[in-house]
Amino acid sequence: MKTRNNTVPTEFAENTRFTPPIVATTTPAAFRGALDNELDRLKEKLLAAELARTTNLDANILLRRAANDAVALVWLTPFPLLLLPALFDEKARAARRATGRQALIRERTSDLLALAE
Repeated sequence: MKTRNNTVPTEFAENTRFTPPIVATTTPAAFRGALDNELDRLKEKLLAAELARTTNLDANILLRRAANDAVALVWLTPFPLLLLPALFDEKARAARRATGRQALIRERTSDLLALAE
């Protein structure tokens, strides 16, 4: 059984406050990493090339969604800049197929819609 108590002398100093420095930036992207900026630039470049090939508004929306999905997926990989073009190409093809399928469905059902009016 322990019969001796060791006391440790403690001294508390006065509370100190500090103010973090305010960093003025012109854009919120200034805090993002270089890789994230490069990934965004590559996404915009790939997306602009695909959007230049289409005039369909539905395809435009689906291609933008495909680009965002591709970036979200490749961000989880060790080499996002390397994988983005291939994944975006795959997702863009799927978006174009979906747009074509929707156009075909609209064409087939236009007669039914005309009868309903």
